[in-house]
Amino acid sequence: MPAKRLSVIGIVLPALLISCNGCGNSFGLKRTPPPADAPAAEVAIAGAKVMIGVGDIATCGNSGDEATALLVDSVLRANAAAAVETVVFTLGDHAYPDASDRNLARCFTPSWGDPAKLIMKSIRPSIGNHDYMVQRGAPYYRYFGSRAGDAGKGYYSYDVGEWHVIVLNSELAIEGTVGDRRTQDEWLRDDLQKNRKLCTMAYFHHPLFSSSWRRGEPPMERIWAILYASDVDLVLSGHDHHYERFGPQTPAGAPDTVKGIEQILVGTGGATLRGFGPRFGIRGGSPAANSLIQIQGYFGVLILTLGTNEYRSAFLDTEGRVWDRHGRKCR
Repeated sequence: MPAKRLSVIGIVLPALLISCNGCGNSFGLKRTPPPADAPAAEVAIAGAKVMIGVGDIATCGNSGDEATALLVDSVLRANAAAAVETVVFTLGDHAYPDASDRNLARCFTPSWGDPAKLIMKSIRPSIGNHDYMVQRGAPYYRYFGSRAGDAGKGYYSYDVGEWHVIVLNSELAIEGTVGDRRTQDEWLRDDLQKNRKLCTMAYFHHPLFSSSWRRGEPPMERIWAILYASDVDLVLSGHDHHYERFGPQTPAGAPDTVKGIEQILVGTGGATLRGFGPRFGIRGGSPAANSLIQIQGYFGVLILTLGTNEYRSAFLDTEGRVWDRHGRKCR
């Protein structure tokens, strides 16, 4: 018998949504053609919890972050009216060119940090390189307070329904000292050992896999190895300014439908959009191995519906379309 389905969000709000065709896109991207079937509504498993978010967010003078903030706030309000628990996650880089106190106040606060919106009441952030570059993230920790975990660490965990959610500081994996990396790794192993939930996800800024010119961040393989050994189901990342979903794979990038982790990259929160072609004369232009979906040229957010033993996901753009509906059972 199919699972009962319940409509929980209505995202057609023309008075709120902002069309961002080309805004913040200085690279002349050719936009991915929209899906033929993109109704502006999404459904969730009855009784499920919802998470919504994105990375790479606020640039002063760019309306992309205003559009994604309005979209997230509209979903939060609709879900609150339907008594659906909803958590906002962020995938790093909250303000550009860096997350100084000044830039957070003048770029992030008017959109995502607006006290008139519901976003800050349920936000669970992760730190990115543009946050970390200012005094190792000191302004970021001041801004988000206890919601960002212990100041100076940037890693923590929480539960959403039947899911365990782990937030990591990928800057420690890439730029941190040996001691920093070891401490986070030990905390992660301990947290996973104590976890009693069937379903587990992790999110952090830097992706291990990407079809961008960067082709991902190899230092993240060590973190992935720890997650893979504990049967984590899903990883979310930002850093590259596009949307991309990868099939289940090992930390070495081999397809694995039994134990493999799925990765969804969502760096479309409002910063200048980029695509999959070469940049600075460096590679790019073809999808990475195991990349199933690539979308460029649109601001938008990821919405996750978390059931007791499964998740469903979709990319919602700021023009009201739903892309890449997907689902998977937990292992």
